[in-house]
Amino acid sequence: MSARAFLRQASLRLEHGRTDPDAFLDEWLDTGTLTREVLGPLAPGASGRVLTALRDAAADRAVRVPHETVPAGGVLLLDGAVLLGRGLPLDLSVHLWLSPGALHRRLAPAERWTLPAYARYEHEVRPADVADVVVKMDNPERPALVEAV
Repeated sequence: MSARAFLRQASLRLEHGRTDPDAFLDEWLDTGTLTREVLGPLAPGASGRVLTALRDAAADRAVRVPHETVPAGGVLLLDGAVLLGRGLPLDLSVHLWLSPGALHRRLAPAERWTLPAYARYEHEVRPADVADVVVKMDNPERPALVEAV
């Protein structure tokens, strides 16, 4: 499941423009809904009924998907950019770390406006210190485990 399916509506997400790095870091993700509709229901003793998507960000429309039940003992994999440091109730977090140079090379030119947000994320959140597992991904064909639980 992708956190990208839980971005806020464009009127809120893009209030400061389409390329505001601070808004990308602080305002794009609807962490409240992600916690309420996905992570909360997976807590011990909770229903296990999760919403797999909330919004199609490209179309800026709510999606109509039914809730799904994660069986007892099931695992939910949540991917997304800049997720750590938001107080999300995660059992295990893996940070895929890229050096600033590798991040610059791997981002599409149209997405490089996010580089200041990633730099701020590294500086303020220190995701490599927060994550349970850190994997260096400068070369995706040769990932390197940096730190494990």
